[in-house]
Amino acid sequence: MIKMKDIPWNKIGLFAGGVLFGTAGIRILSSKDAKKCYTQATAAVLRAKSDVMQTVTNVRENCDDILADAKEINEQRAIKEEAAVIEDTVEEIADTSEE
Repeated sequence: MIKMKDIPWNKIGLFAGGVLFGTAGIRILSSKDAKKCYTQATAAVLRAKSDVMQTVTNVRENCDDILADAKEINEQRAIKEEAAVIEDTVEEIADTSEE
């Protein structure tokens, strides 16, 4: 036979409290005020996403400009180096033909 003192009342109390808290929590989370709060939070997240995407677009455009400028600099440098090599070659040919 089970005696009253052998029943784990603290565990039963915790279980009952959890069920009560869970039921109340579901009601609170599904209330009109909670839904309004979720809607406002979602709208704020969407605005933030829009701002972030605009910033990403600006950064991407700046990176494209930087890349294009860097390629132009390298092309100009290559042209100058090629001209210097041609000039050196012409001077060497001129020096050898004078001798």
